[in-house]
Amino acid sequence: MSHSIFGQVVGVRKYVNGDIEIDFYHEDEITEFRHSSNPARLGNFPKELIETLATTLASDICVEIYFGDDGNPTYIELEECDYDDEFEE
Repeated sequence: MSHSIFGQVVGVRKYVNGDIEIDFYHEDEITEFRHSSNPARLGNFPKELIETLATTLASDICVEIYFGDDGNPTYIELEECDYDDEFEE
């Protein structure tokens, strides 16, 4: 079943071998996503998507990551985070 998660990038690690790891904060937890130049690694995130995620670090950009029925990411949506609603309540 396809699904999505909504949150923000809170950490990025880039390695000399081309690997990229992202810490993604959502629902009060951090999930690590990675792209590896080694296609055999499990949980490999598409390079185009992970590079876009990395650019949102330290910004007011929130991200929704959509996953296909196979559990692999299919696309992302970026939007400006709206923190004003949290403080009005």
